[in-house]
Amino acid sequence: MEKEREKDLLEFCQSLGIEMQNMALLDMALTHTSYAHEAKTNPKPEHNERIEFLGDSVLSVIVSTYMYKHFDKLAEGQLTKLRAHLVCEASLFEYAKKMNIGKYLLLGKGEEQCGGRERPSLLADAFESVLGAYYLDQGFAKAETYLLGMMQKEIDFICIHGICSDYKTRLQEYLQRDGDVSISYTLIGSSGPEHNKTFVTEVLLKGEAIGQGSGRTKKDSEQQAAKDALNRMHVPPCQK
Repeated sequence: MEKEREKDLLEFCQSLGIEMQNMALLDMALTHTSYAHEAKTNPKPEHNERIEFLGDSVLSVIVSTYMYKHFDKLAEGQLTKLRAHLVCEASLFEYAKKMNIGKYLLLGKGEEQCGGRERPSLLADAFESVLGAYYLDQGFAKAETYLLGMMQKEIDFICIHGICSDYKTRLQEYLQRDGDVSISYTLIGSSGPEHNKTFVTEVLLKGEAIGQGSGRTKKDSEQQAAKDALNRMHVPPCQK
């Protein structure tokens, strides 16, 4: 591994507050198939598809175990539905952005030019890959501690209050509780090919940006912007 790459991976670990003994695992977790296929070295670099498969299983076990132990009133069908929401692509994409995973990904030129560094599916997969690498290197207990450090509040909220998806209505209700105010949504950018675009939207209150979100459709990016605004104002995304 080149020294510059090792330096970047160490920086990534420090930003997350984790340690890795085998940096090659993390390097693989952050290597997209497009980069591996375009590499001229022989053998080609290992990409992250297999370790993503492992990370997906680790993620599911940790979230499922926590929900099972802490929410004994929820039936199997409820647990399944709530877990699916918690570990869906959109959710993992948000965690990946918070971890700044896109900065450290190795991508092929084509994928780079098509906005792969910001693509929800790619970043969600990379999140699972990094979790898989951390699990292999540090064991289940540390992987569990780290993951729940990020996800526990959201798991608790959703298991108690249920799934909230209409963030725009919730934001409007909250901001207009004392009377009408001007709320608007503005598309500020998009990336990726036509068949797989990512849209970025800002929500504005009286012309001032209060939240930003991204999604595969304009409507989804607006919902995510509203959710971001609610989070910034420390407002629960749904009412009891």
